[in-house]
Parts: sequence; structure tokens; C-alpha cells
Amino acid sequence: MVRGANRQEIFHDDADSLNYLEILYKYKLKTEMKIYAWCLMNNHVHLLVKEGNEDISTTMKRIGVSFVLYYNRRYGTTGHLFQDRFRSENVEDIRYFLTVVRYIHQNPLKARMVNQVDEWKWSSCRQYYGMQDIVWKLLDPELILEMYSEDKILARERFKEFNEKANQDQCLDDDMIERRLIDDEARELIKYQLNGIEIAQVKSLPRLKRNEVLKKIKEIPGLSQRQAARILGVSRTLISKA
Repeated sequence: MVRGANRQEIFHDDADSLNYLEILYKYKLKTEMKIYAWCLMNNHVHLLVKEGNEDISTTMKRIGVSFVLYYNRRYGTTGHLFQDRFRSENVEDIRYFLTVVRYIHQNPLKARMVNQVDEWKWSSCRQYYGMQDIVWKLLDPELILEMYSEDKILARERFKEFNEKANQDQCLDDDMIERRLIDDEARELIKYQLNGIEIAQVKSLPRLKRNEVLKKIKEIPGLSQRQAARILGVSRTLISKA
């Protein structure tokens, strides 16, 4: 897992995400590493890989340097983009291997960015389901799918059932779910919780209805009460008492 320095956003639009994946694919071919799962969030990246013909630390450094050069050139910036060295752990048994795959795919779901795992287009989930996105050659899905069946259709169905199963999986970067949201992310998640109510209308809702709404908003991972108050135009006290 790699993330932005100070948890800053590293992918601002589709072009940034595609560039990172193109760099990843370049080094996949160059080093012959295997990629079993991936997911790009706004400020961090998940990868489940098998080391290729060079040390994984060297490969990840090459990928990071290449993306930073692109990023600085595009946005006219300088300095560090990623936070320190990537975090990693060995995956040494099949059960945990599958758990990590599911955890990576469900990261956007648990962060409440989507309602279904395959709605997030910046992960390998859709490729496992047979959707050939623009970067479909990035993934090496055979190892996992063959665990479920030699029949590809049946294998995808069985994997999908496992991949979408509710769970309490805990992996390397569990703290990322509790990351501090940037305002744009927070605003979108608040809108989702409001379910059709406009942000500007919240402060004028009847007290009981308003408290009901605020309770749901307080449960958004990574959203501080100060940030919620600023976006909703209400006091922190109002939110804390809800």
C-alpha cells in the first residue's frame, strides 16, 4: 500500500489514475511480476503482487518515481508526493490471499464511495467479473479464478459471491478506512447520506429529522465534526448533540 504524503490526494482525475496504471503495467512487463488485485483510491493505492525478477522495493520505487515525474510535470509542482516507503506484508497462505483480494476490492465500498464493489472502476474487481476495461491486461486473474472452477463462467460467479460477502476482514492498512477525507470526498458522502435532501436544507429541518440525519453523517469514516459543521453550515455543538 502506498499513499500520498500527509494523506494528500494523488489522483485528481481519470488521467492521473490511467497514467499510474500505465506505469504499473510497464513495470509489470519489465519485471515479470504478477498482479492479483489492485485498487486506486483518491489518496492511496492497494496492490497484491508477486515479486518479479527484481526486488519488490526496487520495482515500487521505479513506479513511484515515474508517477511523481508525471505529476510534477502536469501540475507544475515539486517535492514529495508519496508518504515515505510503501507499507507491505507477506501473504503466505491461500485463505489470507483471498481475504486480501476481497479487502482490496471492498475498500471503496467500506469507505462509502460506492454502493456495490463493481461500481468503482479503479480496481481489479470489474476485470474479475469479466468486464474488459481499458487496462484489463494489467491483471493476472487465472490463479484465483481456477481456485473456484475450471469453467470460467462458474468461476466468476463463485468468486463474485465470495468477493461481495459481508465481512470484518482486517488487513495491512485498516487505518486507511478512517483516513481524513478531503472536502470534495466528504461532500459527496454527505450527499449520499442525505438521500435527496439538499445540503443547504439540513439546518432548516425539524429538530428530530435533523438529528436523525446528523447521526448518520457522524458515522461517515474519516469525517470530523468540524468538517461536517463547515460543509453543512451548522454548529459543531449541534452535530455533537445529535
